[in-house]
Amino acid sequence: MIESLNSPHVGRVKALISSRGAKERSQTGSFIAEGIQCIKEALHSRTGPQLQTIYITNSALDKFADVINQATCEILSISDDVARAMSDTVTPQGIIAVCTIPRPELPIISSSSMKKFVYLSEIQDPGNAGTIIRSADAFGFDAVLISPNSVDIYSPKVVRSTVGSLWHIPVYQGISLKEIVSWNCQFIALDASADLPISKVRADRSIVAIFGNEARGLNTEQDISDSKNSIIFVKIPMPGNAESLNLSAAASIVMYQLANIPTS
Repeated sequence: MIESLNSPHVGRVKALISSRGAKERSQTGSFIAEGIQCIKEALHSRTGPQLQTIYITNSALDKFADVINQATCEILSISDDVARAMSDTVTPQGIIAVCTIPRPELPIISSSSMKKFVYLSEIQDPGNAGTIIRSADAFGFDAVLISPNSVDIYSPKVVRSTVGSLWHIPVYQGISLKEIVSWNCQFIALDASADLPISKVRADRSIVAIFGNEARGLNTEQDISDSKNSIIFVKIPMPGNAESLNLSAAASIVMYQLANIPTS
């Protein structure tokens, strides 16, 4: 059992969850997932993040033995004090996993395909990013693409906010819009000042739904550049009195609409 707070294992985990953990995660290709839900999803996922090491307390093992016994990775016993030192949560479950960061290749879009993608441009809030990934999973989207200068998808807060969906849907980080504007897709961007309601959109090919930064939206010069004429700007009609919607709420509405979009 690992009992020392000075153990290299504790240092490894703390480096991956610290405020400067993005660099460590990038260099090692690893991230931390806490809780039994993530372990369950990892065990049933073939293409998502894979388990490297599971750290677990005796009490958590007694509770989750049926799940842990399915794991083929390294499993190490830890004390309750070590679990608290390794945890990024207020009330840890006593189960922490080191997982690999997948490096999937960008999908190939054929003229006959009808796929749906989400593109997040410089999203900063971990809760928004995680919830959008979860909604994209729920509404049957094929992948989520993340621009440079966005929140690290494998930070502890984002991982928790996905509630396991990180293991269901491919996520691509560091993808500029210029890399994908040549795809044979309809590019649809949410813009509160647009004239076209999202309900009026029709699809004749694959779709990329674009959501901009929480504070400034899309930077038309940097994000869209010469491709702006190929992007359809849409709004969510709001007959009530609220001035605006939280980004993840707005994105979920758009994704729900696009999941049921009529074809032309």
